Amino acid sequence: MWYLCKMKSGNGISGVKQGTLLPLMEAFYTLQGEGYHKGSAAYFIRVGGCDVGCHWCDVKESWDAERHPPTAISEIVSTAKKYSDTVVVTGGEPLMWNMSPLCEALHHLGIQIHIETSGAYSISGCWDWFCLSPKKNKLPIKDAYTCADELKMIVYNKDDLKFAEQQAAQVSENCKLFLQPEWSRREKIMPLLVDYVLKHPKWKVSLQTHKYLNIP
Repeated sequence: MWYLCKMKSGNGISGVKQGTLLPLMEAFYTLQGEGYHKGSAAYFIRVGGCDVGCHWCDVKESWDAERHPPTAISEIVSTAKKYSDTVVVTGGEPLMWNMSPLCEALHHLGIQIHIETSGAYSISGCWDWFCLSPKKNKLPIKDAYTCADELKMIVYNKDDLKFAEQQAAQVSENCKLFLQPEWSRREKIMPLLVDYVLKHPKWKVSLQTHKYLNIP
């Protein structure tokens, strides 16, 4: 499903603010490792910049946008189309930036676009799949719950299950619900999740299969 969001005009604003340039951390072709689309081939675009500050984040090098060069979306898109008809935009927190020009350019080529986001910022861009992963540090805005096709909750301890239920109560009944163990605590958390999902089958367990496969 596409979510048509507000398009922002240039009005003399810099290319980054317009969305014609993005702080690109990395881009790579691999298998999706988590959630609903795990195991599917996709081209990942990782955008720098994030102030949500999860202590267990495994890509902390993405937080400082200034470390990652502003890259023209024309360059990003021309590379993406060589690899896949599905693109996953992730971060960092991609919605810190205007995603509308990137989405428009990718959709023009018939590419399906997924996003992985905390939902903490205003939504821009048109998305074929919206994966919402809320964080306690900076909660999603209301529109993010409405857009969510998938809710992916990272579980670090037992209290995170309460937070997961609070978040699940705010998405639509058609949203796919996933509980994912935080990688460094997976051995301790997995038995908890197995037991929880058996008792609450609306949820499914998501694993970071790309780490088990040793791929990006």
